Order: sequence, then structure tokens, then C-alpha cells
Amino acid sequence: MKKLVNKKIYLLGIIVFLFNYSCITPLELAPISSIGANSFWQSEQDAIGGVIGMYNQFRDLSNRTLYLMGEARSEVMNHGLQNADYRQKYFENDMNEGNADLDWLQSYKVINYANLVIKNVPNITFPNADTKNDLLAQAYSMRAFVYFVLAKTWGDVPLITEPVEGYDSETTFQERAAVATVFDLIKADLDMAVNLFPNNEFENGRSMWSKPAVNTLKGDVYLWTGKTMEGGDADITIALSALNDAKTADLTLLDDYSRVFDFDNKGNDEIIFSVHFNDFEVSNNMFSDMYLNALDLRETYTNETLEAIGTPGGFNWWAPSALMRDQFMDDDSRKEGSFFEIYDYEAENPFITSIVVKGSGYTEAGSRIFLDDIVIYRYAELLLLIAEAKNALGQDPSAEINEVRARAYGENFSSHEFNTGSQTENDEAILQERLFELAFEGKRWWDLIRFDKAFEKVPSLQGKEGQDYLMVWPITLETISLNSKISQNTGYEQ
Repeated sequence: MKKLVNKKIYLLGIIVFLFNYSCITPLELAPISSIGANSFWQSEQDAIGGVIGMYNQFRDLSNRTLYLMGEARSEVMNHGLQNADYRQKYFENDMNEGNADLDWLQSYKVINYANLVIKNVPNITFPNADTKNDLLAQAYSMRAFVYFVLAKTWGDVPLITEPVEGYDSETTFQERAAVATVFDLIKADLDMAVNLFPNNEFENGRSMWSKPAVNTLKGDVYLWTGKTMEGGDADITIALSALNDAKTADLTLLDDYSRVFDFDNKGNDEIIFSVHFNDFEVSNNMFSDMYLNALDLRETYTNETLEAIGTPGGFNWWAPSALMRDQFMDDDSRKEGSFFEIYDYEAENPFITSIVVKGSGYTEAGSRIFLDDIVIYRYAELLLLIAEAKNALGQDPSAEINEVRARAYGENFSSHEFNTGSQTENDEAILQERLFELAFEGKRWWDLIRFDKAFEKVPSLQGKEGQDYLMVWPITLETISLNSKISQNTGYEQ
């Protein structure tokens, strides 16, 4: 068995190697074994194994990195009981090329898997053409999503559409493509995926790409280009159409907001697409960084506080900020379902910290295990994306906003019913609703950019208006040092 791996050679900061595969069922995401290129891509089972390998790499990307990219720089998080360490530079927005530590390596590992599937699966004979098309659709969906994340994070990025199966300087060292060119590929991939999926159902479960999921992604992408890249009404109209297509799938809001995220309720009817986490497959995910360690418990906490914390676990490296917490109404069920404030009323300064309870995992043998799925899209967000698109087109977004609020406020909904106002007022309401509904789901930073509110809403960015380079991330020096064709994002040079 031949490994085509060279860990010392990078592609624009990407480890260049032929990623490993395993022929396992679609429901398993266990570590995969190594199979040589010449012996692979021969059968349907090989194709399934390659797709599962893609999801394995995506889970590694989703473990923490997607949250850092999508929320860490917003006003949502702040200091916890422990030293926030490297996280501090995110919410304080003082990154530069010297302290940049988030790179695109893992993203391109996912892309390479997708490229391998897209290249090789068309040459495999399948008993059922729908199965073949479904696997290809998942690869196109994944490639579109990851490039969407990269483009939102860094702007111009290397555009790799062929799999890296060996090494040569021509394919290894490539320049960054213009962000508009990246979005051309994203949109083409989305069209391919939508056309390839055989139906509008969740046949693979809700932890794999499906037609409803890719239509939600399509709406998200076209809203972004419509609002931030001069796509205007034409792109937003496409977004609304795709989102409405996704809405026709088997989706509903759960009655209990907190149950959406529970470990024992994975793949529920509100989920459109999530990243699967399970014991013995992967270690604790990002939510372990936002809870409370046993060493931080105090005997002076009230019984109510101790019961709310339950079994301790993880560390309180960072915590929900007061600015975010104070915006929630007490009768909003999303407050209790998202975070919990800890007080010690016998201390001179009673407030101790806050913990994230959305994604708090489960307890076993006296330990808390943080393996709730990472939700990429769910029905409540779909409704708010539709509201956003409708408002941008001058339509009334009340129905979708009120559907979300009705669950949030329950019997008190009449006091919070939304009535449409001006387009600007509606936009502010939708952005605020997204904060309440999607806190700690890796959405807020990108929301602030899409609504053009980052400099207004994020304390560490106030007074820096006009420094638009801050809307993207610095590229790590390691990435630049490995490829002379990569230049730093303007504004971050030391």
C-alpha cells in the first residue's frame, strides 16, 4: 500500500498529499485507512469511502475553526475565568501578520477530497445513477461551502479545482485568485449540486449535504454577493428563490428551543445540515472551551446554580459577553437555552462568569462530554434568511420573523409580535433576531459584515471606521513563507 504523502511540502500553506480513504458505511465517521491511488476509485464503495473521507476532514475543520472564523471577532464573546490566551486577539480585533495563527490548511484538505470525488466518481460505474449523482452533488456542495468560508474570511484565495495527488512546482505554488473569481466557482458548484441531487429529501440523514441544505447555502451565498459585492436585487432574487425551495423540505421548528442542540436529539426536524460528532470518533468540540471546570465550582454557589451547571467539564477560557447577554429579554426562551450566568452572592463582586449551555453535551460516568453536533444550517435560520432577502427586495418579512419569535416567547408572543417598518428598521430587527436565535453557532461576525454593522456593533472596532481591511483576516507568515506568490492582505503588513 503506497502512501502519497509528503508532510514537508505545502500547497500555499496546504499539506500536499493524497488523502487517505476507507470503505465504510455513510453513517460512520471513524478514522480512515490509507489506500493507494492505483487501487482506489474502482467501485461504488470506493466512491462512498472518498465522500466519507471528505466529511472526516470537514469535521476537523468544524471542530473549532468555523466558529473562530464566523463569530470570534464579533461582540458575542469576552474573557472567561481562565486566560483567554490566543482567543483574546480575536474579540479585541488586534490581529496582525505576526500573531495570525488561523490558516487555510484544513480547508484545503476538505477541498482536495471534494476535488478527488469530482474528478474520479464520473468514471465509476454505478448500479443506480441517482446514487452516483448524489455523491457528486455532495462533493460540489462541500467545495462550494468551504470556498464560501475562505472567501468571506480572507477575500482572494488560491483556487484549486484539481486534486493534488503528487508534487510539482507548477501545481503546488499558485497565486490567490480574485474573490469575484472564487464566487464564480462557488455559484457554478451550487448549480451543479442542485441539479445533481435526485430529490428534495434528506436521504443521507441531516449530517450530509442534501438538496435542501445546498439550496440554503445558495441563498446564503447570493445574499452575500447581493449585499456585499454589488450583486444587488438580481442576486437577492436568486437567493430568495433558493431559500423558498429549501423551505418546501421536511422541516419545522421544534417546540422547545433547547432541544434543537441536545446530544440525544441529533438530526431532528429543525436541522438542515449539521456536522456529526460522536464518542470514540473525535474529542470534545468547541463548546468545551465555554463551560466550567470542576476546579472553578464554589461551595457558596446556590443549589439552583449548581443544578444549572450540573456535571462540570471543559474550561471557561472565554465566555458570553455582558454586551450580548444584556440584550436578551427574560421571557425569551433562547436566553435560558443559550447561556447561564453564574453568581456567588456571598462574594464582594457577585457575578463570576457565564457559560454556554447550547452545545453542553452529555454526562457519563461523572464526566461531561462535549459532542453535540455543530449545526451549519437549521430551519430557524432559513426563515430569517428568507426575511432578510424579502426585506432587501422591499417585501414584508413579518411572517418569517414572527414564526421564529412565536417559539421564542411562547405565551408572551403577543408582547413581542413584529410589525413591519422601514427597510432600515426591518434590517435592524432581523440582525437582532439572528443574534438571539443563532448565538454561539458561528454566524455573528459574517452577519455583521453582510449587514455592514461591524464597526457599529463591535466595541473593539468602534472608532476604526474606514479601516475596511479589518473585515478580512491576516494571512499567517508561515503560509506566506511557503509560497512566494502569496502576499499579505493589505493593512496587515508589519
